[in-house]
Amino acid sequence: MNVRDTLRSLLVRLYARRVEGHLDHAQVPKHIGVIMDGNRRWAKAAGSTTVHGHRVGAEKIEEFLGWCTETDVEVVTLWLLSTDNFDRPQDELGPLLGIIEDVVRTLAADGRWRVHHVGTRDLLPSGMQRTLKEAEETTAHVDGIVVNVAIGYGGRQEIADAVRSMLLDARDKGVSMDDLAESVDIDMIGRHLYTGAQPDPDLVIRTSGEQRLSGFMLWQTAHSEYYFCEVFWPAFRKVDFLRALRDYAARHRRYGG
Repeated sequence: MNVRDTLRSLLVRLYARRVEGHLDHAQVPKHIGVIMDGNRRWAKAAGSTTVHGHRVGAEKIEEFLGWCTETDVEVVTLWLLSTDNFDRPQDELGPLLGIIEDVVRTLAADGRWRVHHVGTRDLLPSGMQRTLKEAEETTAHVDGIVVNVAIGYGGRQEIADAVRSMLLDARDKGVSMDDLAESVDIDMIGRHLYTGAQPDPDLVIRTSGEQRLSGFMLWQTAHSEYYFCEVFWPAFRKVDFLRALRDYAARHRRYGG
């Protein structure tokens, strides 16, 4: 690292401390959703491979969760693999699935996070299904941030699965379709979503400059705030995270009264 880069890094750290020092923890979002976008473009810009980009992006996750712990966030939803991602070439999808499985194992072994899978488990390889089940079981007692790992996740699919679950539940309880139709409301559907009784996301962060949700938590984000960051996910820094929180707090104060 040359002198200019060293100076720039120092200034960024000092700026981050200043932003953090002015952060009102009472205004911090309790649930943050993250669309971790830009691994491939970061790798291309760095002259590296797509697989390397995914690995570096995966390594960023624990660092990000550490920042969330420092700022009293309670729930984080990480979109690791969408249902659309299964259309990617096998030479990319295979390594990506392996990297994601390693992420889940690492989060479970850390001891600070309570891992919860959101998504369609049937789409996933049997080995990953076992890894997810073991991660949920071994971290069920952890009194830390709930980390929703969205793997094989699609927003429309979640709503379809919620309706299916609601219908099957009514059938098992002997509830008629007429009675079910009379009793269906927003809360009932919400209880059958992958996130169940969890609070909806207060803030959704998407990296890489893309300004769309791409189907992320369609139901739960109806009243969320969105923060679109130009930085690719592997290059996402603490200062970028703090800026997102500062931006959210300003909006919260403006609209919360």
